[in-house]
Amino acid sequence: MGLAAGINFSLRSVALAAESYRRDEAEQLLKPDELLQMFGRAGRRGLDETGFVLITANELRLLDSHPCHLSRSGAVDWSALLGLMTIAAQRGLDPFHEAVRTQERLFTTKPIFLGVEESLRHPNVPCGLRTDAERARHVRKRVREMRNSRGEWETMREPVARPLREIVTPADVVRGAGSVSEAGVDTHHAPRTTPEPAGFVPVLSVPAALEKVGTGSLCVLSDDVAGKTYGRALTVADRLGQDRVLIAKWIRRLTNWNGRQVPLAVWEEKIVPLVKERLAQQKTPAGSFRNEAQRIVAVVSIADLNLRVPVDRYGVAIWKPVERDVLPADCAQCPIIPACRQLPTSTGVALLWRRLGLVDAAGVPTLRGRVVSFFSQGDGLAVAAALEDEAYPLDELIYDLADLDAGFRFAGEDINRWGGRLGIVCHERYGLQSIPGYLENGVPPKYGAGAEQIVASVHKNPLNKQVWITDLLGPGDIDRVIIEWRSLLRQISHAPDLPWPRWQALQALAKTILNETESPTLTDLPPLEYHQTRRVDHRLILRRH
Repeated sequence: MGLAAGINFSLRSVALAAESYRRDEAEQLLKPDELLQMFGRAGRRGLDETGFVLITANELRLLDSHPCHLSRSGAVDWSALLGLMTIAAQRGLDPFHEAVRTQERLFTTKPIFLGVEESLRHPNVPCGLRTDAERARHVRKRVREMRNSRGEWETMREPVARPLREIVTPADVVRGAGSVSEAGVDTHHAPRTTPEPAGFVPVLSVPAALEKVGTGSLCVLSDDVAGKTYGRALTVADRLGQDRVLIAKWIRRLTNWNGRQVPLAVWEEKIVPLVKERLAQQKTPAGSFRNEAQRIVAVVSIADLNLRVPVDRYGVAIWKPVERDVLPADCAQCPIIPACRQLPTSTGVALLWRRLGLVDAAGVPTLRGRVVSFFSQGDGLAVAAALEDEAYPLDELIYDLADLDAGFRFAGEDINRWGGRLGIVCHERYGLQSIPGYLENGVPPKYGAGAEQIVASVHKNPLNKQVWITDLLGPGDIDRVIIEWRSLLRQISHAPDLPWPRWQALQALAKTILNETESPTLTDLPPLEYHQTRRVDHRLILRRH
């Protein structure tokens, strides 16, 4: 493919050995316009009268080739726009407005959007958001509100732990609450110490709220004019006849009692006071002990146990408050809600710049954004990330820059292609984001670890190049990566100055390296022969027959 597509030489006949070629790690089929370019090499105008296309086993013919339809790429040129936005900010203009104005003047039938067009038409809005995607997502959000203890609506609060005696619930919840069998009533228990707001009842009177609080079965502790108060009934012992008691296992552990059976008198005189003391320490004080036919049950209060519920602005804890979903407060008073609802929520270019830290909220490029504007595609993102890491030595970074165009070949089988110091700092800054043309899994698309050590070795001694040649890595690959590395160093050395000491030091180091090295393409060629210097006569001679 290289001879057919790129060499400036007279090829009278062209034969295609395959219908695809390998690019990085993928096999690419030849496109019709590539076939036309290759077949067009058959016979050079002014040198040959006829060209021949040979059909091989792949059966690719001249009819399979045709020119492609040209159209402008839909990708946004980050470097050009960021540079333009920097100049606009220095002149006191709106950077986003200047970027959109430039995009609208491009020669294309399909407009390319930056994601701030609608926001520029309506700049003064209550939310203050500057990108279309942010406005589209903001207007689709719903703010959950709850009705507080005074009947006012307020934003739903994060649940906090509060004792059950301090928690209330709307009276409407009680109507749907299930009933609990009343095993017994303790009229001496009165855990309600705080008056309930109007329309609210204590949560201790709602069995549904107490299902997951405490252990044992729910029972009624008291029943008065204010309503029922629920607690827990715990089996503490079994009756063995009239005068002996079999202590429950959990009671023996709670009180550290050794025997399983005790006389009833010992139970009432020694164990019952000890059980009351230990239960009180667990915030479940025992109100009474009931003797049933086959067992002894302790009725305990759970008023001091905690339940996580929202607390309103007046300090009242409410279980299952009345809720509603409403628009954000700034959207509720905004006149352009219908327009925001029509905006796409997909991440636009402007929002991507914000996330990557290339521009601030007003669209003014940051130092990172200005560095990115000096390079094409994702190289500037990697350079900026490395410069921001103060622990990254510049004399190490200068060689690691060769990895930006290394691809997969230099990694081999033993090196992780996405590894290396430069890849690590990119992952720290950008995560695993993939942005077509700029980032692939957090690093520039052509990034590949392993080239830095070869470039450093060849820089110290050009004869070391032969040592790194393998079956996968040829001398042409090494020359190519050195050429690309030197090209990147020239970009850095000739880029504008920035008020950033590490950037200035990198520029100085790049100039030093360029003065110490030469391009591999600078070779002494033999002089041209006389017939090679003759001018080609392109006149068309018509003969009469």
